[in-house]
Amino acid sequence: MLYFIVNPNAGGVNGYRIWKRLERRLVRKKTEYQVVLTGGRGEARLIAAELTENAAGSGEEIILAGVGGDGTMNEIVDGVHISENLILGYIPVGGGSDLARGLHLPRRPGACLDRILSSGEVRKIDYGVLDYGDDAPMHRRFLVSAGCGFEAGFTELLRIQHEEGRLSGIPVVRGAAEKAAYLNCLLNMKTVRGSLILDEARRIELNHIFLMSALIQPTENGRRLAPGSSSADGLLAVSVLHNASRLRQIGALTASGFRITPNDAGVRMYSCREVKVILEEAMPLHADGETCGMQSEFIMRCVKQKLNIIC
Repeated sequence: MLYFIVNPNAGGVNGYRIWKRLERRLVRKKTEYQVVLTGGRGEARLIAAELTENAAGSGEEIILAGVGGDGTMNEIVDGVHISENLILGYIPVGGGSDLARGLHLPRRPGACLDRILSSGEVRKIDYGVLDYGDDAPMHRRFLVSAGCGFEAGFTELLRIQHEEGRLSGIPVVRGAAEKAAYLNCLLNMKTVRGSLILDEARRIELNHIFLMSALIQPTENGRRLAPGSSSADGLLAVSVLHNASRLRQIGALTASGFRITPNDAGVRMYSCREVKVILEEAMPLHADGETCGMQSEFIMRCVKQKLNIIC
């Protein structure tokens, strides 16, 4: 059975408009499918869990496609019951999808739909798990990246502005508000001292942590933080920007091609199956751009090739 979970608000109002175009194509092709439109944060997770609850025991193949952004796919992957019978699809809405970029998906939603309908190449890919929270431990899957510091703070600031109604649906106004939020976060994010423990064996002490990301895909918010990383090698690519100089922080984040390398001042890169992060002060934390609050201790690990996805 073919299911679609659609975020109608993805990319402003683009999600619904693009879905209606895709739906007309499905009707012309006389495709049997079911669709559920989400109404708010967290709904895609609950819907995905319900749709896949009995997949493993029934033996029926389920194709579950997300129509939205990386956040929509994060909720879907976080909610599904993973089994060999489950195949995921992704139709990105709006620009800048790190998942679509990493999987080399077509830019046009219609081309992505065609791949899903033709059961195009199905690849086994990795996903990550983020464990955090002391009083009530939380576990969250991710497909692109998880991390703390600048990117998480920027994401949280956008969420607050959206809830307060300061992010207009008008593209020009929304773009200006997002740039202002980015600059605000860039200038005001505090650095923190902390340590990384790689694969429970190697401990690394770091001062002035400004950004730390554990990536499955090569990019985060369009910035190439893990050049050369693979989504199917069972490893996290860990990138850390730790530098007390605000100018050097800005320089690393705005480098040519939005790419950081180990040669940049205050940049370190590691490869591991698991990384534990211990900070002296709490920093904002995210998973695929979805905020996870302020945290001072958390673990990220990679699960190798357990997801089937159409590419």
